[in-house]
Amino acid sequence: MRSVLRQRILKPKDVAIFAGEINQVIADLIKRIYFLKSQAEDGETLTNINDLFFKYSMEGVATILYESRLGCLENSIPQATVDYIEALALMFCTFKTSMYAGALPRRLRLLIPKPWQDFCRSWDGLFEFSQIHVDNKLRDIRCQRERGERVRGGLLTYLFLSRELTLEEIYANMAEMLLAGVDTTSFTLSWAVYLLARHPEVQQALYREIVRNLGKKHVPTAADVPKVPLVRALLKETLRLFPVLPGNGRVTQEDLVVGGYLIPRGTQLALCHYATSYEDANFPRAKEFRPERWLRQGSLRRVDNFGSIPFGYGARSCIGRRIAELEIHLLVIQLLQHFEIKTSPWTKTVHAKTHGLLMPGEPIHVRFVNRK
Repeated sequence: MRSVLRQRILKPKDVAIFAGEINQVIADLIKRIYFLKSQAEDGETLTNINDLFFKYSMEGVATILYESRLGCLENSIPQATVDYIEALALMFCTFKTSMYAGALPRRLRLLIPKPWQDFCRSWDGLFEFSQIHVDNKLRDIRCQRERGERVRGGLLTYLFLSRELTLEEIYANMAEMLLAGVDTTSFTLSWAVYLLARHPEVQQALYREIVRNLGKKHVPTAADVPKVPLVRALLKETLRLFPVLPGNGRVTQEDLVVGGYLIPRGTQLALCHYATSYEDANFPRAKEFRPERWLRQGSLRRVDNFGSIPFGYGARSCIGRRIAELEIHLLVIQLLQHFEIKTSPWTKTVHAKTHGLLMPGEPIHVRFVNRK
């Protein structure tokens, strides 16, 4: 299944075609920010910004996966979308308890029936939502064919027409990728905005680079992202400090000797890159927020550091990486074109906590000040 999907979403040039759809979602998000600012007491502060970025992330990835809009950024969100959001919240709420329960013998699960039942019910809701949107797109394609029209479209259309995956496999992959692409992206955006608000000198350097290389009003495309390397460095540094997945796991396929230790075939290994990211041996002044550490020092020198691999690495790396990066790069550019992001009187030091994913332990409140 992965070999089929990677043909459309794993290479930067393949994902670049989605920039137009993502920019439409960003335009709606910017309008939403202006509206929420107008409702704020000080005309600038947005509270708990992860809620807003969650809706952006869900709308953006669904636009790519289902080739349709969900209405997440509207004043009145469709009930089916509300139900999905609630099911996702329930799933993460019961995740850890259910993970431990799933490892227990069946008879012992009766000791914690409610979290387990809620966990299963939440997944039923997540898969049902995905199936509805897949079926809607399949119905549209069939109607086009019946009318003798040429069928064109994005990822889902490609999967239908190629027939390389069964319908059941399409249902499963669409559900999993939507789930995997929402909280992960929204948490990263929340951390990035939080860090920019607390480090105005970094934000100003970013803004100067955007204005110098793109302009104040230019709507960026995928081709523009390499022109603003500091934006890409911001994402890497944010994920170094706050990796959404704090660790990666693998099972060895052959006997290995690493650092003088014999690791037999079939051993499950875990790398906590949340820990290695904070080691000074891997990153000088590791606790400091310094995006410039990721910039190339010359035209040929590439910055690689396996102390931080938030998307994994190799054949099993995150298949949605390019989509997530494009969503974040394009949004950061346009947020800074419109606003100066500042701390609010309610902004406190926010610590990370593990809740299935690494997430902000407290709500993040920031001010979006209009650019002059």
